[in-house]
Amino acid sequence: WLENLSSIGQIGPKYAPENLTRKQLVQLFLVSGIPFVGFGFLDNAIMIVAGDVIDNSIGVFLGISTLAAAGLGNLISDVAGIGAGGFIEASSKRLGLQDPNLSLKQLASRKVKLVQLLATTVGI
Repeated sequence: WLENLSSIGQIGPKYAPENLTRKQLVQLFLVSGIPFVGFGFLDNAIMIVAGDVIDNSIGVFLGISTLAAAGLGNLISDVAGIGAGGFIEASSKRLGLQDPNLSLKQLASRKVKLVQLLATTVGI
């Protein structure tokens, strides 16, 4: 949704932060949170599988603890998440979620930042 930012330009009183509509806030919540549902699922699935594989193979050979294997699984899932970020973002765009069309002034508002934080937290 930030791709449309340059075309929004107008920051008149109609677009002031206090004039955020409920529809804009819901759209912002969905656009911000949905990609994190995919990321959270992918991250946790890879972490569990990688940690288990490491624990049952390299962990046995090297004699590392299950917790150390889980930490290495987390490292692998974080790297995979960085690599898959573009794919997850592109996939979420294909869902056709509507852009909230926020002005620069609205984007800078505390309410928008709070909605984005809440959406990403719930999503992940």
